[in-house]
Amino acid sequence: MNYKQGRYSGLIKPLFGFIDLIIINVVVFLFEINLNNIYVFCLYISLAWIVIAFKNHFYEVQRHTRIIHIIPLLFRQMMFFAIILYAYIGFFKQPIISRLALVNYLIFAFFIICVFKFTTTFLLKKYRTVLRGNTRKVIVIGGNEKSRQLIKTFNTRLDFGYKFMAQFSINQENFSLEKCYDYIIDNDIDEIYFSVSELSNKQINRLIDFADNNLRELKFIPDNKDIFSKKLKYEYYDYIPILSLRTIPLQESFNQILKRIFDVLFASFIIVFVLSWLTPILAILIKLESKGPVFFKQSRNGFNYQEFDCFKFRSMTPNKDAHLHQATKGDLRITKIGAFIRKTSIDELPQFYNVLFGDMSVVGPRPHMVSHTNMYAQRIDKFMVRHFVKPGITGLAQVSGFRGEVETDNDIISRVKYDIFYIENWSLWLDLKIMVQTFINAIKGEEKAY
Repeated sequence: MNYKQGRYSGLIKPLFGFIDLIIINVVVFLFEINLNNIYVFCLYISLAWIVIAFKNHFYEVQRHTRIIHIIPLLFRQMMFFAIILYAYIGFFKQPIISRLALVNYLIFAFFIICVFKFTTTFLLKKYRTVLRGNTRKVIVIGGNEKSRQLIKTFNTRLDFGYKFMAQFSINQENFSLEKCYDYIIDNDIDEIYFSVSELSNKQINRLIDFADNNLRELKFIPDNKDIFSKKLKYEYYDYIPILSLRTIPLQESFNQILKRIFDVLFASFIIVFVLSWLTPILAILIKLESKGPVFFKQSRNGFNYQEFDCFKFRSMTPNKDAHLHQATKGDLRITKIGAFIRKTSIDELPQFYNVLFGDMSVVGPRPHMVSHTNMYAQRIDKFMVRHFVKPGITGLAQVSGFRGEVETDNDIISRVKYDIFYIENWSLWLDLKIMVQTFINAIKGEEKAY
């Protein structure tokens, strides 16, 4: 089975946000606002801008968003920013601040932000139209009027950046979903659009399973607006309504940045204040009991199915089966010190280096050995959905009783269910709850920690 390896230009929105922060801070120095501490003010407005932008979805402007919809975003952003800006006077007790200079600052900053927002939107559209960059390959399954309108939109609205590759009509005599699958894999299709009314429920479920297991974006073309679901995201491409199957919070730029900042800070804390003194002690104990390296390195599958080297403290005697077989209860390969560090999960601590390098996150679906991933991808439905986000040192499945050895298919099926729930319902608060529960479990000891 082949899997999608590329992802979209996720750095565009964070870059725009960074430039906006530079603008609102640099403009401060152009006006005599009479600030007691200009650097505290800059920090204040930067944090305020980020929070307001997150709540306002200011940077969630999609390639198919119409210009007219950007204007309300700008006004809401600046209106709330103005309120927070003037709250600074009372909050920090700044009676000597020039109100007139503050108004001039706000107007000028608003003007520059507007010019930048519209200019970058225009340039991105031109980049897609003229140079055909930043494109996504798409196919359409269906032959009704809505499908034909969508194809026309793809072919005429080049500024959207969609490259229409093929249409598969249900009414064709030789139509089969298997042919669609082959075409999608062979041509590295990014997104699949299909008409809900033309496929049976069985075909839709098969298509959903294929998209999940092969990391493809699947979107519905509804017949009308009377299709509702809290898990479906409603969008317009020009005048064509489109429904997205799964909303993943960690695909939003702000959430990615927030989680990455938290990962780097927490991993750095553990490395500096725990691993710095614990590693030499464990290195001596591990070396005294058995010959071999202190660290164990194993290839695992992470974000977007890419392989990376996962680090652990070595808990077994060196053996050729380490990359093929999981540890089992009473496993003779496990050393005495290895049994202790596995029971307390200390053997996982070197993975904070993986977090720092960007291969893993503190919390996320646990990565599997490559041989096991390939096996489960074939046997367990929706197993590949776990690779939509970075793997974690701990995860919701692990604190819910599904860690360690996979004894039956029910174990891995339950693990996948918890992982998918985490992916679809991520929040920083959920991460913190999982981390606290992981710490409690490590102190108490877990039945399957062997």
